[in-house]
Amino acid sequence: MQYPNGSNWSALKSDIICNGENKIELSNIPCGKLKLPSGKLIVCDPFAGMSKSDNSFIQIPPGEYEVIVTLADVSPKLDGSHIREAYASLIIDANASEKSRRFLELSQNGTPSNQPLNSDEFFGYGVDAGTSCFADAETIEQDMPAQETWYEGLFENDDSNCWFNQMDDDKLIRNGIANIPLPINNGNNLILFHSGWGDGFYPVVGSYDSNGVLIAVHTDFFVVQSPEGDEETNSSIDKPWWKFWA
Repeated sequence: MQYPNGSNWSALKSDIICNGENKIELSNIPCGKLKLPSGKLIVCDPFAGMSKSDNSFIQIPPGEYEVIVTLADVSPKLDGSHIREAYASLIIDANASEKSRRFLELSQNGTPSNQPLNSDEFFGYGVDAGTSCFADAETIEQDMPAQETWYEGLFENDDSNCWFNQMDDDKLIRNGIANIPLPINNGNNLILFHSGWGDGFYPVVGSYDSNGVLIAVHTDFFVVQSPEGDEETNSSIDKPWWKFWA
């Protein structure tokens, strides 16, 4: 079955699975709740792809939603010595059952273009700083300072609370993941996480119940590979055949 509905889709799984010629062990780590007062969900690289305004987003019901990152132990002995982020998931309805998945398109007004996709295409977003995030478009506009101050003022400096230091602090959630309060203190936040193997172009995928209601939003970092002969995307392919839509 074609990606993202193939059998190897592994967001939120906790199991040892075959991954190409190797095995990997999947586990899940809760990252806290993301506040989405406007429901305008941004999925982007916070350091290289986020702006104070005019961020593309997906419209979901306003609320507070649990974020879970699915980790993959890719070490040869599955001893926890090499962990990568395989998926990040925002759970809209934890009690619903997933029946299907489809790509979600980020757009300036939250309305998808309904542009048809061929079997070798997906909607997605670029990562240039090895990091992705979930955030609310309106809280970024309201609760972040002037954008020209972001890098030295927020992202990377000697303060233990700068975003890079929080992301690398394994005493918080874990190294590579952070739930960060936005600097203008209205109680809003952003949740960021390393993007699997690093920079690339990654899809946003929606999970739907039997009534076609969106119950979760995921981003797949292509750590989990496709089975041999499957038509799904595979991050280990030297020359990817996927076409990308930003």
